[in-house]
Amino acid sequence: MAPAGTPKDIIAVLNREIAKALASPDIKERFPALGFTPVGGSPEEFASLIRSDMDKWGKVIRAANLKPD
Repeated sequence: MAPAGTPKDIIAVLNREIAKALASPDIKERFPALGFTPVGGSPEEFASLIRSDMDKWGKVIRAANLKPD
């Protein structure tokens, strides 16, 4: 995640460095022990996942008539 309007070159640097971190042996060992599954991908794939999750969970929230406090 980054603020809206973050320059694409900055997004590319962040993505590259996060991918490197996720590929490190320490993260590959530690994350699963904490219950996480490290997954990398492109910024476009992540944006697509966020849109998909918002659609899916938005339907659940509306169907259950949930409201924020």
